[in-house]
Amino acid sequence: MTARLRAVSATRRPRKNHGDGSTGTLGDLVYADNAKTRVSEKDWVVLIQSISRGDQLALHALYERTHRIVFTLIMRIARNRETAEELTLDVFHDVWRRAPSYGAAGGTVVGWIMNQARSRAIDRLRFENRKKRVNPQLDDPLRATIASDSTESLDLKERGRDLQEALTLLTPDERAAIETAFFSELTYAEVAARLNKPLGTIKTRIRSGLAKLRQALAAEVKES
Repeated sequence: MTARLRAVSATRRPRKNHGDGSTGTLGDLVYADNAKTRVSEKDWVVLIQSISRGDQLALHALYERTHRIVFTLIMRIARNRETAEELTLDVFHDVWRRAPSYGAAGGTVVGWIMNQARSRAIDRLRFENRKKRVNPQLDDPLRATIASDSTESLDLKERGRDLQEALTLLTPDERAAIETAFFSELTYAEVAARLNKPLGTIKTRIRSGLAKLRQALAAEVKES
């Protein structure tokens, strides 16, 4: 199924007429097929029902009618054509997997697809922003410290449970400083202002707290 979509995508790449990747209005994109025929919601639902039964031709038909609006939305969020093309395929792979769970109560078929596209794009954007935050070359001293001190230990998504347990080892002041810095994405100076503490005190608390976290999480890695 994915190979088929990739083959179709290679020959039917979305056209880009505007700087943001758009090709016109939503209606223009949905109904800009050769026949200029509007698709009723009933027909959209029939396509999804066919896909839920494993009909790859139905998926192909849905892709042909909607891939441009999916691409356009992702492009507007991600601002990267390669990413938009990749995520567009991912969206239709999700449609293939999730078609059996579609229900009219969740909105129109096109709206359902677009919600998936939006979620995919936002997730990728957040992922890229997280990568930037842990880049040790960043100029911000706090983020550089967090990145260099926690390359393998402060990945909240993958090590959330271990991190929460490790945080209990910190003093309340250390925990407040680290949580304010990391979760609010603040610099040392901003953390000091937020907590109304001297800058040197905040630096000391963050460094001591990070040292404890490294030690605790390193022990978890050895035991796993």
